Amino acid sequence: MSDHPAPARPGRHSMKSAARLYAVQALYQMEQSGQGSDAVRREFLDHRFGAEIDDGVEMAEGDADLFGLILDEAVNWQGKIDQMTDRALVAKWPIARIDPVLRALFRAAGAELGQKGTPPKVVIMEYVEVAKAFYPDGREPKFVNAVLDHMAREARPEAF
Repeated sequence: MSDHPAPARPGRHSMKSAARLYAVQALYQMEQSGQGSDAVRREFLDHRFGAEIDDGVEMAEGDADLFGLILDEAVNWQGKIDQMTDRALVAKWPIARIDPVLRALFRAAGAELGQKGTPPKVVIMEYVEVAKAFYPDGREPKFVNAVLDHMAREARPEAF
């Protein structure tokens, strides 16, 4: 018997948060590399979810089902999600002109807003946190909040 406590299993909430972060990274990677969703999905599930990297640093375990759902929906509904994002952006800044990380984030969030499972306010809060991970000192999280609020009201008006 060991004197060391067993490592705590990641909580369901933290696994869902990690899945959202990984989904944004995967969508970004797909856009930048031209890889398909199946190849990127396999790479993330095999080499990133809970993987140990340099110096014993362990990457977060993610909710594989949520990750897959977000990827599938973002790919299947990309045109519709991009149009919804465009309507939330000011006319001079169509989605094609914004930072590719933000574009991936809006696609992931739009995919999740299209589902009935998670309340829109939770989706917004979660993706604002993802934005803070990528832009810890910038104004982008406030921008993300405003755009996602607009998108959520369009996608799920009954929730407001």
